Order: sequence, then C-alpha cells, then structure tokens
Amino acid sequence: MRIGTKQEFGGDDDGASSMEMVLMALAGCTASDVITIMQKKQLDITSLEINVHGELVDDYPPIYEKLFVEYVFGGNDLDLKAVERSVQLSTEKYCSVQAMLQNKVPIEHKIAIL
Repeated sequence: MRIGTKQEFGGDDDGASSMEMVLMALAGCTASDVITIMQKKQLDITSLEINVHGELVDDYPPIYEKLFVEYVFGGNDLDLKAVERSVQLSTEKYCSVQAMLQNKVPIEHKIAIL
C-alpha cells in the first residue's frame, strides 16, 4: 500500500490517501470483529495480520473495482473451521464497513494459519 499525499497540494508523502483509508477502515473493522468472536469462542489466538489491497478502475474517479482481504492467524491449535466461521461472521454479519462496500465492489477473502 502506498502511503502519501501529492506534493502539488502541499503534502510531503507521509500520510494515507482517502482511498487507502477505506482499506484501513475495512481491515480495522473486520479485525476487531474476528478477534472478539475468537475470544468468545475461547480460541487461543496469538496474532492476527490483515493484508488488504484493491484494484482501481482505469477511469475517473479512481474507485476500487475489486478488494482483497487476507487474514493471517497465529495461535495454538487453531481449528480451521472455527477460524473460517469467525471470519464468516465478521464478513457477513458484523463488519459495517464490509456491509457498506460489498454492495458496490466484490471482496475476496483468504485465510492462512501460521
């Protein structure tokens, strides 16, 4: 993910663009849901990394035409089915950012357990 603002508008390339913030909102929303769900299920999660990126259209305005969310879990004896169910609950029921975006853009999910 490129972080920065355009120099011609007085920026110095050290902040996130508005479209990057959309990705960050999606990652933060689903991460907090998944962690809460897994804690309630008493799953021994030790880490969660969310990688998000999107494909922009080649037209103006440059909006996302597809989003990708990868969940990378660390933990002790994590059951794949329980992890998948936690992600499913977030993506289908709890994450408001996902709910808002999914009506406009396809979102692909991938799960990995370390």
